[in-house]
Amino acid sequence: MDPIDCQKAPQVYDVLDDLGGWLTYFKSLGVDTVPKSVTQKQAVSSHETLEDIHQDLGECTRCGLCHGRRHIVFGEGNPKAELMFVGEGPGEEEDKTGRPFVGRAGQLLTKIIEAMKFDRKDVYIANVVKCRPPHNRVPDEKESATCKPFLLRQITTVKPKVIVSLGSVATHYLLETDQKISQLRGKFLDWQGIKIMPTYHPAFLLRNPPMKKVVWEDMQQVMKFFGK
Repeated sequence: MDPIDCQKAPQVYDVLDDLGGWLTYFKSLGVDTVPKSVTQKQAVSSHETLEDIHQDLGECTRCGLCHGRRHIVFGEGNPKAELMFVGEGPGEEEDKTGRPFVGRAGQLLTKIIEAMKFDRKDVYIANVVKCRPPHNRVPDEKESATCKPFLLRQITTVKPKVIVSLGSVATHYLLETDQKISQLRGKFLDWQGIKIMPTYHPAFLLRNPPMKKVVWEDMQQVMKFFGK
């Protein structure tokens, strides 16, 4: 094999970086191998719908959470929403109904959305994991990693302008950081071209009512972004 020309080396590394980016993209879609016939143009022009993703998820048994669930909680709302909310995982009421954020924390989230001058049906709501962890515990690393491709595909399909990450689990999961939510909240962060506003989870607000004021300050920034 001929040695690489030093003057051409930067171009080679650029190609390798680009290839690495595409491999990461396909991995996020849950694809382990990329057929040789797949081109960049074909990948970009793919039109996957939320229904396609939901059908692919099916009656998921990919991790142990499937054993204790009643219903998969896929997500709901406007499939072309400009504003998306991502939480941690379904609770008891969500597990019963198959809908995200319908319990006490969900009712508070709905009030927050309405106070922001949005209708719940106009935003999109999803969770890090689609099945309820036992006793509402935090999803473990394997469970979160198993659901990651589906959430990323939801985000890619909806194409929101802003994601509000509710609580430390959703924030750490999306931003891949271990910084405290108290250090991250209150300012927009960029994630793959989408603005993310980290804030506290509605369940935390139920236990700590004075923090509602802090969350409202965060939501006012989101409102200002949308001109509300």
